[in-house]
Amino acid sequence: MTARTGILSLFMTAALAIGRAQTPAPSQSPEDLKLRANDVLNVVVTDQPNLTKSYPITSEGTVIIPLVGSMDVAGKTVDEFESELRQRLAVYLKSPKIEVTLERPKRVFVFGGVTAPGMYQLTSNMTLLEVLARAGYSGASEVVIVRNRGTAPPAVPEDNAQVIRVNLREFERDLETGELSRNVVLEDGDTIYVPRFDPNRIYVSGDVRSPGAYSVPEKTTVLQAMTLAGGPTENAALGRVRVFRLVNGKQVTLDVKLDDLVRPADTIVVPRRRF
Repeated sequence: MTARTGILSLFMTAALAIGRAQTPAPSQSPEDLKLRANDVLNVVVTDQPNLTKSYPITSEGTVIIPLVGSMDVAGKTVDEFESELRQRLAVYLKSPKIEVTLERPKRVFVFGGVTAPGMYQLTSNMTLLEVLARAGYSGASEVVIVRNRGTAPPAVPEDNAQVIRVNLREFERDLETGELSRNVVLEDGDTIYVPRFDPNRIYVSGDVRSPGAYSVPEKTTVLQAMTLAGGPTENAALGRVRVFRLVNGKQVTLDVKLDDLVRPADTIVVPRRRF
């Protein structure tokens, strides 16, 4: 299996986990589409300006229409909704003339290591940074965007999908200098995958102010890693810092200097001074 095939397989699994999103095939008309949450129904009732407006479908799959009240519409076609609305309004209006059109908001999808995965409505010029903030991104070193170029449903990658990798560690450095070229402007149907496993994660323990796991860029030194962990305490023995590292499947203990480079999965131990 190639790396690309593996990525697409991950997306397929994620998409099936939440259900395939429905998107029109080129030969379908709007009347054939099944209604779903967050769609907007534009209703025109002739000579009834108080009824003529746009009605969003709630997350529960309902709309609330004056005179009629709440209607369950998720899973119905526009034609089915229009027919039912006409019947209900006929109780109050004589031979109501109704026209309904569907407005489908643009969407992106976020899966993987975020606190709030799922579908997000795409606003004008929405960027990767915006949607990661909304989804609760918490420190992965890379994200992958799959962008379909054809008619496949969103979140289901097709053979000619474009795969965009964004190194978030480099992105963070860019932001410090005002460089925003990595802040991808998202497109309708984009699927963003945030890996749960961070290959650049290290662990810092001992006499530092905030011990824990940290994602680091390449060429990070021991001292820089300690700084991420809040820096050493006043009792830290900086001359006796050790690193536990897996080498050929075996754990080894290394005496290191502060300017030595760390590697992914390293555990840095900062001992306390002897008094």
